[in-house]
Amino acid sequence: MKITPDSLVQKASQLYSLPSVYTELDRKINDPLSNLEDVASILLNDPALSARLLKIANSSMYNFPSKIDTITRAVTIIGTKQLRDLALATSVIALFDGIDPSKIDMEAFWRHSIAVGITARTIATYQAATNVERFYLLGLLHDIGRLIMLTQIPEVMTDLIDRCSNQQLLYEQEKKVLGFEHGEVGQLLLKSWNLPIQITEAVGHHHNPLHSKVSSHEAAIVHVADILVSGIQLGSSNGTSLVPPLNEKAWKSIGLSSAITSDLLELVETQYRSVVEIFLS
Repeated sequence: MKITPDSLVQKASQLYSLPSVYTELDRKINDPLSNLEDVASILLNDPALSARLLKIANSSMYNFPSKIDTITRAVTIIGTKQLRDLALATSVIALFDGIDPSKIDMEAFWRHSIAVGITARTIATYQAATNVERFYLLGLLHDIGRLIMLTQIPEVMTDLIDRCSNQQLLYEQEKKVLGFEHGEVGQLLLKSWNLPIQITEAVGHHHNPLHSKVSSHEAAIVHVADILVSGIQLGSSNGTSLVPPLNEKAWKSIGLSSAITSDLLELVETQYRSVVEIFLS
């Protein structure tokens, strides 16, 4: 059978389904009769998730002046949709906990993904975007298709990784050998989860952001964040230290001044040190 993004996602969808906490939160948030306490009660049913979210709320990602000591207060201050997206971000990491460590360094993978999420969120914050947590989620999920490929076609992916060895970009080898790359697989997985098209397209096009019809701006931010993080080498998702090429049109489209890039990366590294261990604990 020919290997296609559809075939990979169909095989993997039963193993890697959308974390139920996101579905429950989304349903409650969209229920006109629900309130903040109803949303908080869903999170409180998962003590480990609640504890992690409180740690995040009190981290340098937010830098609130006073301590947030209850989930209800976190929901009130951070917002229901924002906390829903953060809950999904923390739950997805556990979803892929069983991947063979001989195939990929999962800690390095998630460190890279978390750093891209923080960077995308920071860029969105500079732009005064609404729901900057959505951009964190996009960054965290941008390489999720590669995990599907590693679990479903491990021998093929191992061979592709070996071919690269710091001389070629893995996503280019994926495209050359298979006819598609991990962004397309990630897009289909997230589509199977019924996530919004703004999320699925941004993930699917993070290496070619201007190809996105709906989410080119979001994809451009993730694209730039991925390159910046690769440049300062916070983790690795492909076993190589090569930095992907920057799409100049994507860079211009987000209007990020080169003058503030060093300040932005300094802020990213500060938040990264504070947050990464919380997500990986």
